[in-house]
Amino acid sequence: MPAVEVHSIYKSFEDVKALKDISFSVEEGELYGFIGPDGAGKTTLFRILNTLLIPDEGTATVLGLDVVDDYKTIRPMLGYMPGRFSLYQDLSVQENLEFFASVFGTTISENYELVAPIYSQLEPFKNRYAGKLSGGMKQKLALSCALIHKPKLLLLDEPTTGVDAVSRKEFWEMLVDLKKQGIAIIVSTPYMDEAKLCDRVALIQEGSLMQIDTPLNIVNGYDRPILGIKSRNTYKLLQALKLYEWTHSAHPFGEFIHFTEKREKPDMIALEAFLLDNGIDDAVIKEVEPGIEDSFMALMRKEVASD
Repeated sequence: MPAVEVHSIYKSFEDVKALKDISFSVEEGELYGFIGPDGAGKTTLFRILNTLLIPDEGTATVLGLDVVDDYKTIRPMLGYMPGRFSLYQDLSVQENLEFFASVFGTTISENYELVAPIYSQLEPFKNRYAGKLSGGMKQKLALSCALIHKPKLLLLDEPTTGVDAVSRKEFWEMLVDLKKQGIAIIVSTPYMDEAKLCDRVALIQEGSLMQIDTPLNIVNGYDRPILGIKSRNTYKLLQALKLYEWTHSAHPFGEFIHFTEKREKPDMIALEAFLLDNGIDDAVIKEVEPGIEDSFMALMRKEVASD
């Protein structure tokens, strides 16, 4: 039995269609990612799975139970981390953990083995107020509180937003370890680099699913050569590329612009000559491998073209 099954979910808020015909399933012990920008519908979907919202249409089951009819039975089986830090900031680290354990009728000692790899990093600060913790430590405390009752499903809504790169990496290492214990994990993120750590990812935009597959298959499905181009003046470079007759796409990716041509194979010599003619004499051009974000942008272009 899948941990989660969703069929044709719709949800609107007045004139805003937050979710449109959403269908997917998540297996036990699977690390499943929802990848998309702010406003894509991720939080709305998580609130439905967490029995906090009722869908307008469609059905969703969590651990074989209906999210509307069986919400009281489902809730003790879930661990939930909302996007915003929502623990009690005027309670200490230990007091927060003890409180959440008591809510679910358990104790820290009863399930300590599950949270030990995470909570052991917090124990030196167990008497510190939660509001005084760093972003990465708050994140670890929130995950410990979500796990203390040994849930069968973890719902993590953008858990690494605003957290430093080192803490993000540590957090995802924890998720991979938790998955090995058979816990199904659904995590949403706006960070494309985190998607490659999931077993499967769902790309979501404006309330619609664009693709569901393994990270490798999504990347391998990208069908155009990509050039990485950089210059001292990225804005000027981008404006010049928009004027190039063979430009298919040009998007900033860090210090580089990822560029594709309308032609099957890009002509790097002709491109460099064009840039020189347009006052860009320091362009560095190289071939780069596509990533999840390249695939996401390509799918968005297709949707815009079809509209």
